[in-house]
Amino acid sequence: ILILGFLFTGQSFGKTAKEIDASADAVMDRFYKQVKDAKEVVKRAKGMLILPSVKKGALIVGGEYGKGAMRIGGKTVDYYRMISASVGFQIGGQAKDVIIAFMSSDALKNFRNSKGWEAGVDGNVALITVGAGESATTTIGDKPIVGFVFDVKGLIADMSLKGAKFTKLDMSK
Repeated sequence: ILILGFLFTGQSFGKTAKEIDASADAVMDRFYKQVKDAKEVVKRAKGMLILPSVKKGALIVGGEYGKGAMRIGGKTVDYYRMISASVGFQIGGQAKDVIIAFMSSDALKNFRNSKGWEAGVDGNVALITVGAGESATTTIGDKPIVGFVFDVKGLIADMSLKGAKFTKLDMSK
């Protein structure tokens, strides 16, 4: 419970659009360095949701939270929040970078038009293992949505996005 309290009272709730964009730029730099064929993935993607330093904490009950930027053609068009909860044998905390690449126009349109898009329900996200030595573009194939989880720091070995809910943020305030 203390871990969850720390997680959900942290400063990640208060990030401004400028801070999210700066963090997203840093994530993209790491993405290009750590993922084979990253430039080709970016070139082929219709849009990319970049979630810097997504935080997760758990003590039987777990929670995960992050804010990120949706980029189309390299420009930020919207901001999103990711949140998920889980119950089970789990303890610890972690931070990770997440990129969700929308490889088809339909998948991107469905995501952006939703009021609360849920991974595994509204669309399946095929996770690409970073550092496995395989080509990202070969692994993507014809999958409409692919996810990359990398630069993980912490003590929970969880790479799943299933059940994560994404909601568009109003950053004009």
